[in-house]
Amino acid sequence: MKGNAVYKRSYNGCLAICGTLGLGDEMPSENEISQSLSVSRTTIRAVMAGLEAAAILTRDSGARRLARFPEAADAFPDTQTVSTSATVERRFLEWILQGHIGPGHLLTAAELARQFGTSTTIIREHLPHFQHFGLIERRPNSAWLFKGVTPAFAHEIYEVREMFELRAARSFIDLPDESLPWQRMRAIEAEHRALLMEIDKGYALFPDLDERLHRTVHETADNRFIKDFYDIISMLFHYNAQWDAEDEKQRTFTALTEHLAYIEALLRRDLKAMDRACRQHLKTARGNLLRSIDARTKTPRR
Repeated sequence: MKGNAVYKRSYNGCLAICGTLGLGDEMPSENEISQSLSVSRTTIRAVMAGLEAAAILTRDSGARRLARFPEAADAFPDTQTVSTSATVERRFLEWILQGHIGPGHLLTAAELARQFGTSTTIIREHLPHFQHFGLIERRPNSAWLFKGVTPAFAHEIYEVREMFELRAARSFIDLPDESLPWQRMRAIEAEHRALLMEIDKGYALFPDLDERLHRTVHETADNRFIKDFYDIISMLFHYNAQWDAEDEKQRTFTALTEHLAYIEALLRRDLKAMDRACRQHLKTARGNLLRSIDARTKTPRR
């Protein structure tokens, strides 16, 4: 089990839950955690045993309670928490978004298999996923045409993002206050406020915080298509940060304040304020991405 990416991902997820608790607080039930993390109770039981062995949790009359706060060293590295197929997809996205190829480039499964050190079978299995999002197009003789991250692509994907995020946000509002996503959101709100106070030296930490906020919202929709879509959005955010680093601190400050308005509306269950804050933040994000695409066009990478 220790070598299993699902176990390690679930372990890290439970560490995040532990981070929302106080010392001596009881962990949620195995059933609640398995539903929140979308894994089996068998996996969660194995994770709980691991947390007890690490002295993070302790047994008390059948209840599992927080014995110590998790530390960074307790978590498995991100590279160990994703499956082989997910790793290939992420590496493919990173490769194309870093500017190693441009629009009109023809790709083959053999070329990509060599690039990523995997089999052509895995490449052929996952390339259609990116066709669905309009990044590539099938050509004769097993070739694929890379269509590029263009302004038109950015507009289209953010239109879909707005629809999905607003739908997921309504699902979040409907959850009870004691649910795990709400616990996570309160912790994420506290992290936002702390980062805002230390923005001069901590703004580089924002991408991870941004991903956790939006993923927490998206996953409450319990919709596989919405969850799958967010992987593309996450990569586009990192693409944006890479190509528009000149004013990164100011963009981070703006995003933090927009996030806080969004989070506050969610936690108040204020549908109108949530809708307004979400739309404003996504409008800003769209503008940032378009500027990044423009910068990439003017300064292509080698």
